[in-house]
Amino acid sequence: MPLPALISRALLPVVLVLGGASLTACGPGDGDPAPPLKPVARGDAALGLRLLTQYQCGSCHVIPGVSAARGINGPSLQAFGKRSYIAGRVPNYPDALVAWIVTPAALAPDTSMPSMGVSPEDARHMAAYLGQLQ
Repeated sequence: MPLPALISRALLPVVLVLGGASLTACGPGDGDPAPPLKPVARGDAALGLRLLTQYQCGSCHVIPGVSAARGINGPSLQAFGKRSYIAGRVPNYPDALVAWIVTPAALAPDTSMPSMGVSPEDARHMAAYLGQLQ
């Protein structure tokens, strides 16, 4: 088999995977990523609700279900599970949300959201709660 044919055969799976990924990353014609397809792995939404209170996320955000969460410095988290992006720039997928909660500046260096010392385990539960807000 000629070398170009071998290269083509070797690259075909890569092209198919990348092409498929680019198609699945968009919503129906709007260019936004599709919403998360499944809840956060091992996340307990009820525990996440308690953790959002414990870490005082409501001092900056309005969060449905969190008593006294009436903050005005950060955006409301109402219907967060329907959003396409976190902070307007990070695709809203479960793993990205966990990473955002743990170290927001790692994903958006100019963000005003501080790192609150949230462990990845706690962030998983918090993300499970936020992801189910419709």
